[in-house]
Amino acid sequence: MHNDNDQLALLDDEPEPAAGSAANACWYLLVVDDDEDVHHATEFALSDLRVLGRPLKFLHAFGAEEAIGILSRRRDVAVILLDVVMECEDAGLRAVERIRNELGLDAIRIILRTGQPGYAPELDAIANYDINDYKTKTELTRGKLFTTVTAAIRSFDQIQRLEASRNGLELIIDGSLRFNAEQGLPSFSAGVIIQLSGLLSVAPVGMVCARTASDAAGGTILAALGRFGESRNKLLSAVGDQPARQMLERCLQERASQCSERSLALYFAGRHGSNFAVYVESTAAIVPIDRHLLDIFSANIAICGENVALVERLRAAAYIDNLTGLPNRAAQIDVIDESLAGAWAGNHVLALIDIDQFSETIDAFGYRFGDQQLQAVAGRLRAMLPDSVHVARVGSDVFGVYGRDEVVKPSGLRNILLEPFDSEGGLHTLSFSIGLVRTDAADADGADLLRNAAIALKHAKLAGPGNDAYYTTEVGMLTRQRVHMLHDLRAALDNGDLFVVYQPQIDLASGGVIGIEALLRWRTADGEFVPLEQFIAVAEQSGLIVAVGAWVLHAALAAQRELAARGYPLRMAVNVSPVQFRQPGFLSMVREAMAEHAVAPGLLELEITESVALSGWAQTVERMHAIKALGALIAIDDFGTGFSSLNYLAHLPADCLKIDRSFVHALDDQHSGTPIAAMVIQLGRQLGMRVLAEGVEDGRQLQTLVELGCCEAQGMVYAPAMAQPDLLNWLRSRER
Repeated sequence: MHNDNDQLALLDDEPEPAAGSAANACWYLLVVDDDEDVHHATEFALSDLRVLGRPLKFLHAFGAEEAIGILSRRRDVAVILLDVVMECEDAGLRAVERIRNELGLDAIRIILRTGQPGYAPELDAIANYDINDYKTKTELTRGKLFTTVTAAIRSFDQIQRLEASRNGLELIIDGSLRFNAEQGLPSFSAGVIIQLSGLLSVAPVGMVCARTASDAAGGTILAALGRFGESRNKLLSAVGDQPARQMLERCLQERASQCSERSLALYFAGRHGSNFAVYVESTAAIVPIDRHLLDIFSANIAICGENVALVERLRAAAYIDNLTGLPNRAAQIDVIDESLAGAWAGNHVLALIDIDQFSETIDAFGYRFGDQQLQAVAGRLRAMLPDSVHVARVGSDVFGVYGRDEVVKPSGLRNILLEPFDSEGGLHTLSFSIGLVRTDAADADGADLLRNAAIALKHAKLAGPGNDAYYTTEVGMLTRQRVHMLHDLRAALDNGDLFVVYQPQIDLASGGVIGIEALLRWRTADGEFVPLEQFIAVAEQSGLIVAVGAWVLHAALAAQRELAARGYPLRMAVNVSPVQFRQPGFLSMVREAMAEHAVAPGLLELEITESVALSGWAQTVERMHAIKALGALIAIDDFGTGFSSLNYLAHLPADCLKIDRSFVHALDDQHSGTPIAAMVIQLGRQLGMRVLAEGVEDGRQLQTLVELGCCEAQGMVYAPAMAQPDLLNWLRSRER
């Protein structure tokens, strides 16, 4: 005979409050049995049971179909006490199958009860239907029922915790990926509020505050959502909600997260002297989540915040001229492109203003004097022109002015520039040449308008200092020249006048040769070399670049195979034009070339420019992954000159960043060159990419790159681009 109180000693320990439980929370237990007495007996036996600090609340069903109906309406049932034999001999087992497969309730714990054990083989039932326990009704004394239900509830609670942690981690991972694509710190900060609110399962209502070491006002609100929306960009001390303000202040002051029943302030440390806190609140009690999960969230926010801040600094460095504080050439191209893509810009003009004899002025008075002149001109233009006019420094001593034609015209610009400028404590009158182009003078984008304006500027300077000229239809002569060049380029490809030279790439840590870059050259029949920038542009505009690029790839891989046969298995870098990259047959061409020349994985690196990512982001990433699947590497060439796709860089499957030669040459100027190169190298390191500097010409540049932590370099400081036989001799000479 069983004692009703057997095994109750197991439940005498102090109940442990469930993490995240509210004071009035309970466990829902569904009793499913066609015998009403069983319902009363069960509820009476378990009426005083508390598990993990919560009481039980009973739900009742007198058949399998009624139970399914209850469970389809509510998802908060923890345990089911289920009779096996009801409407039919296996009604309970059929109900279990529907609960698991049809309703998808995997966490709910099921205890089978039967007065006729022969109808359900115990092992088969438990194995096939994910049943928590299987008992005959005679076995379930009050004590054993206590123990069985308690164990089932604890199991249900653990499953829920694991599921909550898994969902939380998925939110964190998803949020981290999207954070890196956000446009700057304000958008990133708003995303932090949204992600933390999602993690807590509350509406996104809160603020993100940043504080620097020297911030005496307590910090600045970077983002604010919900009822705090008006607090954005305000000082923390100006936030009217006292409890929210005080919680953020404590969080930042103590550098530790704070929480109350309906609010949470999460601290995450930044670098460069800045720290951050995110405050989220709810109209109902916030259910606390696992502390470890919050730590993971904080760590991810800190990392993402650093990446966003770094990208923002890089973008500012790339789009702003350090000397004058004006936008640079890339920024002006973007502004013009946006204007042309928006409202009709036919009444707009782009003017290029050049300071006459500027080089001679620097030779006579020095760079400091020249810098002061540039700053004075920039300040005058920006102050005297309306805000609707875009002013940029687009060259060494050239300023771009873009706006409506009634404002951007020679007479108006010369009136602004007429008065002397203050340089080195004295007044100096400057002479200017101006080239202008109307947006309706040609069907062109921002880059084309800049080129056309530069052509006009050259025409103006031909007449002597202080003149101006508009771009006209005479530029059609240049178009005819391009047609002639295209014809000659087709002939050169057929006649073998194109050839490839190779420049070594050096590992800066070991000094060893690790790769070579294939570079295209064109020598005419009379021995003259055609500049690369001239015929590549013509090839791209005509589509001939597809055939030229395929020829270069095959030539480079054939050379690589010969070098490997002579003991030099080096990585071969080959440039890919954006036009070539977007061709439907590009991947097939690369695959066939690699197979024909038996290229080993990792020994072909395709170099693409940042502009490639502008034309169909999803297709670009998909194609880059396909290239990687072939065993080839990918380098981002001329990095830092466009930055149009910089926010998406973290998602590109690239292996290498190539610092543009213009930034390498600028290393001689510690103010303009080094910061950009340093940030590119730091970005590459954080993204796990190699960084290669091209165009390194002297030892000073090389030493600076080594000190900055650059991985690889190429340029005249090591060797020029050479024909294949000369390259082989050069490689052999390094072994002596």
